[in-house]
Amino acid sequence: MEGESSHIVYSVNVIEFVTVANEYCATLETMDEFNRTDFVHKMQKIFPLLYLKASLLPEVENMLEDEPAKFVSEGDYNYLHRKLQVKLGEHDAYLEVFDPAMQYSEDPVEGSLAENMADIYQDLKDFILSYRIGTVEVMNDALLECRSNFADYWGQRLVNGLRALHNLTFGDVDLSEDAKKIDAVQNKEEEQIDSPDWILKQQFKNFRGE
Repeated sequence: MEGESSHIVYSVNVIEFVTVANEYCATLETMDEFNRTDFVHKMQKIFPLLYLKASLLPEVENMLEDEPAKFVSEGDYNYLHRKLQVKLGEHDAYLEVFDPAMQYSEDPVEGSLAENMADIYQDLKDFILSYRIGTVEVMNDALLECRSNFADYWGQRLVNGLRALHNLTFGDVDLSEDAKKIDAVQNKEEEQIDSPDWILKQQFKNFRGE
């Protein structure tokens, strides 16, 4: 038992990353509680902190033959992505500065904050739910995958998205929401209570223990 408690998955850098990752996921899961301005400002603060904590994650070796379990389904991802698009509205799109596709195109490459946030959420939520299992081997391999995905995939999305969030926070941008438009979206959700989207919404809430 003593050996397990001293394992690297319980190290300070990992625990601090778990804390920030959990805050990131919780913020997206409760985005309805924030107006657009507060949501953007909060994400502008979480993005750099998440990047810092992810960059400090230790290297570990694989301990299990099977890959870590996936908890966020395609339906969960799509539901979150749609909610983020509504929350960000016309401020979702931004011009990419670094994207491999740029070298093959003469036109500007457009990025999406909603897509970036949803992509990051998917990896972080899978990691957090694996980490909560409490088995050292499972936690270790989830950490390995999360660190690898940060290096190869969502770390760049954090950097790119932060540029857009910085501009929305400190630029001359009106983040006010159209109340009529928001009400229309909420009313539509209520009308579709028996639709597949509503089922996905209920599944999504299960992540938060509601």
